[in-house]
Amino acid sequence: MRGGIITSHVALALLCVAGTVFGQAAPPPPPKIWTVTASAGLAMTSGNSDTVSTNAAYDITYDPQRRNIVKSDGLFLRARTEGDLTANRLGFNVRDQYRLTPRLYVFGQNQYLKDQFKEIDYLVAPTGGLGYKLFDTAATKLDVDGGVGVVWEKNPGFDVDSSGAIATGEKLVQTITSNTTLTQTFMGLWKMEDFEDSLFTLGISLAVAMSTHTQVKIEVLDTYKNKPPLPTIQKNDVALLMAIVYKM
Repeated sequence: MRGGIITSHVALALLCVAGTVFGQAAPPPPPKIWTVTASAGLAMTSGNSDTVSTNAAYDITYDPQRRNIVKSDGLFLRARTEGDLTANRLGFNVRDQYRLTPRLYVFGQNQYLKDQFKEIDYLVAPTGGLGYKLFDTAATKLDVDGGVGVVWEKNPGFDVDSSGAIATGEKLVQTITSNTTLTQTFMGLWKMEDFEDSLFTLGISLAVAMSTHTQVKIEVLDTYKNKPPLPTIQKNDVALLMAIVYKM
């Protein structure tokens, strides 16, 4: 009889331990400090016209889960039509932002652009200012910012042009479904010495996940230079980019 009581007590204890172990939720995964994405695309046509275009891009975020976040992104685009070069562009941005409140932050960044068909040997624009998160939910993230700084621009056959600068930016990331994301970005840069000499970049992309780490992305990139160095240069350039994205 006594042995039966001991056995029942042991069984009850084991059931309690099992309920405690299996009832506990799995601990959440550790937050990611580094987020890195890299993409590459290639398009070719032949027949009435022969075209080859390539693009490569990256996006890096360092977030140590404190107030400071460092980001960098870049894009390389090159295209040929009938053997002639029709696009040759390289641009990137490095940005450091410091959170003052859950929504308000200060930032410093440095933009670089080289565009052969905009007649830009290089454009360098370090700026700094304030940003604000209008929306910051799991489905919708919308940031706007503005700042001041300096811009240096070198065009073929001209001396380096330097001026104070005003910069604005906006970025929307909208999760449409569990594997589909819409991203829209805008950047504006004005020279203080001549507000007509401005540069605007608008990008809209749709990314669809193929697996945990890969996506297919289609992006439209519109670059507008209001005052090109020569009147023969068109102000507006639009590019359609398709790429495979790998996310780490």
